[in-house]
Amino acid sequence: MFRKFFWLILLSLAIGVLGYYIGLSAHQAVIVAVFATSILGTLFFWDFRLSFVFIGSGVLLMMNAVHLEDFIRFASLDVILFLISMMIIVGMMKEAGLFTWLVTLVLRIKNLNGMKLYVLTMLTSAFLSGLMGEVASIIVVVTVILDICDFLEVDPIPLIISSIIATNIGSAATVLGNPVGVLIAARGKLSFEDFLTHAMPVSMLVLILAIGIVLIYYRRNIAQMCDKLKDYQDDKSFLYLISIPPDKRTKISIGIFAVTILLISLHKRLEILLGLTENTLLFMIPIISAGIVMAYRHDKARYYIEHEVEWPSILFFLFLFAQAGVIQSTGIASFLAQKMVNSIGSYPQVLSGIVLMSSGFLSSGVDNVVAVASYVPIVQSLGTLHVNMKALWWALLFGACYGGNITLIGSTANIVALGILEKERNLKVNFMQWLRIGFIVGVLTMFLAMLLVVFIPFFSS
Repeated sequence: MFRKFFWLILLSLAIGVLGYYIGLSAHQAVIVAVFATSILGTLFFWDFRLSFVFIGSGVLLMMNAVHLEDFIRFASLDVILFLISMMIIVGMMKEAGLFTWLVTLVLRIKNLNGMKLYVLTMLTSAFLSGLMGEVASIIVVVTVILDICDFLEVDPIPLIISSIIATNIGSAATVLGNPVGVLIAARGKLSFEDFLTHAMPVSMLVLILAIGIVLIYYRRNIAQMCDKLKDYQDDKSFLYLISIPPDKRTKISIGIFAVTILLISLHKRLEILLGLTENTLLFMIPIISAGIVMAYRHDKARYYIEHEVEWPSILFFLFLFAQAGVIQSTGIASFLAQKMVNSIGSYPQVLSGIVLMSSGFLSSGVDNVVAVASYVPIVQSLGTLHVNMKALWWALLFGACYGGNITLIGSTANIVALGILEKERNLKVNFMQWLRIGFIVGVLTMFLAMLLVVFIPFFSS
């Protein structure tokens, strides 16, 4: 513990000194050091991440780096309210058994074998991640995987790692899939339609590549599953295990969620029709839907708010976004952006490639939300230097989501899934066990995404 704390302080001070050396003022260098402490604190002491962002935010306010009113404005309450609302809606659907029913519906496909099980699991993981968010979806998928692997008496770790990889990829496909996407949509003025036309096609291609890599890497485990499934494919008890009929609550939940998604997908058209500010309905529709959910399930409203909303994560995001806003308002981000442009020129292709790969590797070391919150003020500052912004936002999205597959701490979905595995089955995945497959998938998928963003002009429009 003491050694970690020593390295945390040493690295934070070194970053502050480096900032002063490259041209920041002494005041700005101290701000950078405080921000670095909050970021690195999440890496060294994940369980104490809230402590670090709380203390760091208090220090920034005390040293007059930002006024309280501005700090509150930087907290991205639009993103925070969107996340809270979607967590309430997802909580209703999860309790109604909707997502478990969808997963088990897929798994009832006839002539199921090991390869089909892997492909279907990864496709379902990616689909549910884009539909309901990476954390909620991975909880559902991991629960089902553990039941099936227990029944088949096979090691669940390879299939769970595969589903996590697909979850992180699918989370980039829609604005609903990841807090990273919500933040980028809000700051980049990107609509739900933009995600469908730009992010979803890339995620589909990347997912195909990831599935191919996984099928080769886990071919022995797949062969073992084929043998097991051959014995059980006609077993009625196996069919019972994966059979969950939808009830009335499930159907009503589907209706509420379907209408919510439909309205969100049309938000840009509706905003133009009603003369509303851009992205107003993107954030207001989930809030209204959450209100309807709490009215419909008034007996569970308190439960949804207390248990389905991930308050530690919400508070962490709030203070982290606020600190990132301080980096923007104090001119630090503009300074770094100018340095970047002076070093490599304002060529959007080069900048996009650097942002994608660097944000991806940063996400592998810290949670991808932390990485994106650190990059947002720099990308915004690049916009003031007349650099094309669209490609940079997509590069940041793909880098953060796909790079989250490189290590087992790269995204929240990784941590949640492995936590369930350890809690429910007392099984642990060590760092190298993950890295051997995660590094291959992460780097190759990031490289594919970089080629698409850099060489296809569509992403700059």
